[in-house]
Amino acid sequence: MAKSRYFYCLFLMNSLINIINFVPRELIDRRFDGALVSILIGTIFGTLFVYIFTVLIAKFPGKGFPEIFTSLIPKLLVKPLLVFFAGLWCVAGGVTLLSFVDITLRYISPDSSPYTVVFSFLILVCICCRFDSLSLLYGLEIILFVTLPLIVYGIVKALINPDFNWDSVLQITTYIWHKPDLMSLSAATFSFSGYINLAIFNRVFHGLKLKHVWILAVEGLLVLLLTFLVPIGYFGTVAIERHVYTWFSTADSIRIESFIIERMLFIFYFAYMTLSLVSVIVHWHVGLGLFKGAISSAKKQSPKAEQWKERIILCLFCGVVLSLMWMDQYQLNLLGAWFLQIRWFGEMFLIALLFYCYRKVRRQGL
Repeated sequence: MAKSRYFYCLFLMNSLINIINFVPRELIDRRFDGALVSILIGTIFGTLFVYIFTVLIAKFPGKGFPEIFTSLIPKLLVKPLLVFFAGLWCVAGGVTLLSFVDITLRYISPDSSPYTVVFSFLILVCICCRFDSLSLLYGLEIILFVTLPLIVYGIVKALINPDFNWDSVLQITTYIWHKPDLMSLSAATFSFSGYINLAIFNRVFHGLKLKHVWILAVEGLLVLLLTFLVPIGYFGTVAIERHVYTWFSTADSIRIESFIIERMLFIFYFAYMTLSLVSVIVHWHVGLGLFKGAISSAKKQSPKAEQWKERIILCLFCGVVLSLMWMDQYQLNLLGAWFLQIRWFGEMFLIALLFYCYRKVRRQGL
């Protein structure tokens, strides 16, 4: 049984990973068109979704979505729903993986073959995502313990750097009252989406109690503001649009005077490579659990058959990633933008489904 603190680990992992994903790019593209107000509204919506979802899923202790849906949703809908959501989690991990392959080739090893890099990552992810949920949560806690101080150090170093221009930040705040659009809201709420991994990880939580929800709201808001404003403080309100991975460009601009490694980029890359791979492992672990729930039968299967089932599903996930390797940077960003929007509507749909299941259980109990 997992303690409630591991829920905060899932939330923090997802919140931090949005710094390098497509969230900064989408918000910065709309820096003059309501990005700041999107961050504020996204914080409200995100916190509300976290609270509602955790309260609802706590009514099903020790159960994941396959068990909840199978017993409470019409049988004709169960398998299509589980396959659809498994696909979303597969894409969530795949998009992060492809982004980090591109970052590795751009900033660390431009002479390497992209397929060598992606196969190295895929082998590690496929091995680790088959671990049991509790082991992954223990590993996630250790990884956060190692990487969080490095990320905090990088952020503090960025803020106290004399090259940081506060005038650019203040100029952006003058656009706070511009009306936001759907894309910027979808991007802002992604920082709060870590709770959705309870779709499978709830199997190891019994009596999950969410305390101090305001801490999640403050953390999510702080990360979003840093994600959005720090790169603008370095590159200005106009020049920032030339950078794709804004935070890696920012890290590459910072020099460490009194350390063995002079460039902040390498420390930042190590921290986020580790965190990104753990994020993909978590997403594919959830996707694997949902897909297995969709194709499981009432008849109990042997451990060997279960292993082959997992291998086939993971081969399918890897095939999705490899099939997207042809995408250039523009197409990858477009895919990320579409994913952010579909993911947000998918979360609303999941909360509605969970509410329906809870109401049905309550009626049956009465």
